[in-house]
Amino acid sequence: MTERNTGRRHRAANDDEPAGEAIRATTGRQPRPVQRAIFDKKTIALVYDFDGTLSPKPMQEYTFLPKIGEDPKAFWAEANRLSREQGADPLITYMHLMYRKAKAKGIRVDREELIALGRDVELYPGVESWFDDIDEYVRLRAESHGVTLRHYLVSSGLKEIIEGTRIRSRFHNVFASEYWFDAYDLPYPKRVITDTGKTQYLFRINKGVENLGESINEHMPEDARPVPFSNMIYFGDGDTDVPSMAVTRKNGGYAIAVHPSGKNRSKCVELFRAGRCDFFAPADYRRGSDLFKRTCLLLDRILADIRVREEMWRLDRSSRT
Repeated sequence: MTERNTGRRHRAANDDEPAGEAIRATTGRQPRPVQRAIFDKKTIALVYDFDGTLSPKPMQEYTFLPKIGEDPKAFWAEANRLSREQGADPLITYMHLMYRKAKAKGIRVDREELIALGRDVELYPGVESWFDDIDEYVRLRAESHGVTLRHYLVSSGLKEIIEGTRIRSRFHNVFASEYWFDAYDLPYPKRVITDTGKTQYLFRINKGVENLGESINEHMPEDARPVPFSNMIYFGDGDTDVPSMAVTRKNGGYAIAVHPSGKNRSKCVELFRAGRCDFFAPADYRRGSDLFKRTCLLLDRILADIRVREEMWRLDRSSRT
C-alpha cells in the first residue's frame, strides 16, 4: 500500500463525508447520521389557571349566562345545590345545567356560538402584552443557548369559550373542560377538568405527552422527561389551584398566587404561609408590576439552574472520555 493510499484511508476514517462514501462503497448501506449529544432540558413552562387568574370572573358570567337570562349568583347556587343533592361532580353539574337552561329558554348554543362568546371575556390589566414582555425578558436573560419558553393553560372552564378569547393563540397548548357536540344537538361533557384532575396535565407537560389520546401512566425516568418541574411556574388564585401548586412545588417547581388589585388578599396570604406558593401579588400583568417582577425573579432562578445543570452535564460527559 502506497503512502498516498494510506493517507486517503486515514482521511476516510476521520472525515464524516468521505467515511460515508467508504461505507457505501464497501457495504452498500447508507451510514447512520452522527448524533451530537446536547443538553436538552431547556424548555421553561409557565402554566396558568384562567378564571380568577387571567380573568376577574368565571368566563360563563361574561357571555353565556347573560345570553340565557341567568343571574350568575343564582345559577352557581343552584348548580352547587344540585351537585350536593345528586352526589354529582360539581363541574359536570354546571355544564349540564347550562345547556338545560338554554334549552328551556329555546336558545340554541353550539360550538361556534361558544367560541364567539369568548371574544367578550374580560382579562386582567396587562394580560394581552404579558406574553411578549415575559418572552422578551427570557431572551435577554438566557445565557444558555436554546432556551425555549412555553405558555400553557389548564382550566376547569370551557375550552370552547377560551378558543374565542384574544389570548388563545399565545398558548402552546390549552387543557380545559369541553363539550361533545353530536348531530342531534345534544351536547354533553366530553372532558371535565377538576381541581385535582389539573395535576394530570402538569405531568403531561413534564413528560411531553400532550396528546390526550395517549396515556401518561407508563413510567418515564426523570432524566428522560423533556420539561422538568424545576422549569415550571404555576399561576393560580385560590383553593381550586392548591393541588396543582402542591404538585408543582413538591417536584421542584414554583407557584404564584394572584388576587384582584386593591381587594381582599387573605386567600393568597393563607396559601403563602401554608407553603403552597412562592410568591403572591395583585393580578396586574403589566411590565414593572409586582407580579411581573416576582415572576422574573423566579425565571432568573430557573435560568441559572439550567446553566448549572448544563455545565454539570458537560463535565460528566468529559469525565467519561
